[in-house]
Amino acid sequence: MEKKECVILLHGLARTTGSMRRMEKALQKSGYLTCNMGYPSRKYPVGYLAEKYIPLAMEACLRKTDEKKLQKIHFVTHSMGGILVRYYLARHVVANLGRVVMLAPPNHGSEIVDKLGDKWWFRRFNGPGGCSLGTESGSAPNSLGPANFPVGIITGNRSFDPLFSRMVARPNDGKVSVASAHLNGMRDFLVVPLGHTFIMTNKEVIRQAIFFLAQGKFEV
Repeated sequence: MEKKECVILLHGLARTTGSMRRMEKALQKSGYLTCNMGYPSRKYPVGYLAEKYIPLAMEACLRKTDEKKLQKIHFVTHSMGGILVRYYLARHVVANLGRVVMLAPPNHGSEIVDKLGDKWWFRRFNGPGGCSLGTESGSAPNSLGPANFPVGIITGNRSFDPLFSRMVARPNDGKVSVASAHLNGMRDFLVVPLGHTFIMTNKEVIRQAIFFLAQGKFEV
């Protein structure tokens, strides 16, 4: 049975909507409306991306049903997508906000940016948004406060990238440490034996994400 609830999916840095497709199909099968929002993650700063593309996604949700019947708007994000949501919700009230699931979010940044952010090739590939995800106090994620919304976080502790993994505090998923994924104010936290790149395609992660949207906690 179709719910009058819409889930906005936001992919990570240098990814596309295709990376969230399996999650989207599972959400649709569970009865949710979805908006799998693509955005040019390597081209603009976090603030610009959040202010432009999250409103577009919410408008797309409203178009899928009568606005008066749309009960909730949820978010499921991967990596940098979670920072966009944090940025937006720190500045705006979403009246019908439901719950948020973040997958492998660099909530306190990544040491990879600290170590490689001054390299021209790194800056060129990751753009201003990606290069703002360091661990220093003034970085994009560390300039934001605690969660003021119901959020559950799933992150990995396995790395399949020995080069990057050495740069990040252990345990980590190859890009983000488990400690960095933590966020003050979060409702629940789950660590899984997966890496950063494909965590959003894992069946158990998808199941747990859908469970959190419905129940506000992960299933133990």
